[in-house]
Amino acid sequence: MISKIKSKREFRRFRIKMRIRKVVKGTAEAPRLSVFRSNKQMYVQLIDDVAGRTILSVSSRNLSNEQKNTKTETARLVGQIVAERAKEMGITNVVFDRNGYLYHGRVKSLADAAREGGLIF
Repeated sequence: MISKIKSKREFRRFRIKMRIRKVVKGTAEAPRLSVFRSNKQMYVQLIDDVAGRTILSVSSRNLSNEQKNTKTETARLVGQIVAERAKEMGITNVVFDRNGYLYHGRVKSLADAAREGGLIF
């Protein structure tokens, strides 16, 4: 994995990601809420690390064009959707994995919306 890193920024995020991943582990009762953000989209997964499987996956690509506004508003919508679907599956507790990104902007907006939707982390 480290051989794919091309820039200082990617290497910095990778180091932070590994430092977080040492501590954050998802289980069936409290899955890991993993966030990935690209330049245009936001992706969220609920992952059970013990079983090694993804429980739920939501992305901004699933939203219709009418719902897409700014990137931060889109992240907020994704957070609301992941909270709704997780509650339908009976999941209320999660462990937040910001995946090496700063807790700021889109990542913070998504986390706040998920908390407002009823997820506890």
